Amino acid sequence: MANYTAADIKALREATGAGMLDVKKALDEADGDHAKATEILRVKGLKGVTKREGRSASNGLVRAHVDGGVGTLVEVNCETDFVAKGDVFGALADKVLQQAVATGAADAEALLASEIDGKTLKTVLDEANATIGEKIEVRRVARVEGEKVVSYLHKTSPDLPPQIGVLVAYTGDDEQLARDIAMHIAAFSPTALTRDEIDAATVENERRIAEETAREEGKPEQALPKIVEGRVNAFFKDNVLLDQPFAKEPKKSVAQVAKEGGIEVTAFARFKVGV
Repeated sequence: MANYTAADIKALREATGAGMLDVKKALDEADGDHAKATEILRVKGLKGVTKREGRSASNGLVRAHVDGGVGTLVEVNCETDFVAKGDVFGALADKVLQQAVATGAADAEALLASEIDGKTLKTVLDEANATIGEKIEVRRVARVEGEKVVSYLHKTSPDLPPQIGVLVAYTGDDEQLARDIAMHIAAFSPTALTRDEIDAATVENERRIAEETAREEGKPEQALPKIVEGRVNAFFKDNVLLDQPFAKEPKKSVAQVAKEGGIEVTAFARFKVGV
């Protein structure tokens, strides 16, 4: 009979994040030796890393860090919500964030290539992949700079870690308003700060679709320019932060509310896990 207890199983699961069956098999093979069982899980797990590369990692979490006028946002993914809410995965995500802050990385590729404790972060993730038994990846990294920066993290489910993260760079003194705008961004997912940031080809395509739709609807020819302009403006209100009706005061745009509050939003970033 193997020389380990239920407490040993629990301890090894918490230390490695591996599944119950894998932990029991490792302890059996190691005759209850915790350190040897951990090594067995790692060795066997590393063999499966390549096999897991094609699997979908659509769960996970976001983490944010702000220091003065610099904000960093990372999205770290795994396969299941069970792993996403575990302490092992959370600690790994914290390490990813700390590395992103330390290196100033602004994209996932640069972050993964950076070294930590003599290994690339990619190697660290592969080792975690091995013990946890799921595909683990850093999907996105954002770095936002400005006079001041605030962050906001939102849980889409109370038993899961934050799934939506926002950074907002701004000028002015009303930090609470900047935070309210970050909450607005989390809820309404704008894709650009200003109209100028929307690709001209995208706008032209929206204009074409609006005109073709209006003609199909039988709208009078003389009314088409006004109808098309109205529909393009509606597109901007859906996608441009400063044009959007503000969540707390829908009769005013975000730009109006910011101006009245004495702040100017200069940049933002928003991640939602898996989107």
